[in-house]
Amino acid sequence: MTRVGLISDTHGLLRPEAVAALQGSDFIVHGGDIGDAGILEALAAIAPLTVVRGNNDRAPWAGRIPETALLQVGGVLVHAVHDLSQLAAAPAGVRVVVSGHSHKPKIEERAGVLYVNPGSAGPRRFKLPIAVAELIVDGDAVSACILELG
Repeated sequence: MTRVGLISDTHGLLRPEAVAALQGSDFIVHGGDIGDAGILEALAAIAPLTVVRGNNDRAPWAGRIPETALLQVGGVLVHAVHDLSQLAAAPAGVRVVVSGHSHKPKIEERAGVLYVNPGSAGPRRFKLPIAVAELIVDGDAVSACILELG
């Protein structure tokens, strides 16, 4: 079994609760709107990191970060994109799409593809929860859950 920690929309704030929730991850995916390069260093110290650039990641350090990324975990191909509206359809062979942008945690399965938005782990927006998520991959089976932090 492999645990993939999912985080998004940190906007320059890496909460200690988020770091604690991601401990023990085999991989981490950041869904964009990072806000500070130091966040990537801190996450990469926990587990191998896959990251995509969000619409607010405009600083020079963010220029090297791709808009989409793929991660193979066991028999599961994970596609990351910040804004789900930028994706017409999941690429062929993809089983999980990780996104951010809306700050709303959500897990939904459509046409055999699991769509996961971990919500925002950064500054609170409106009355939305602070959250991260996790994927559990076992061979070619995958499940997801939201972990509310506050």
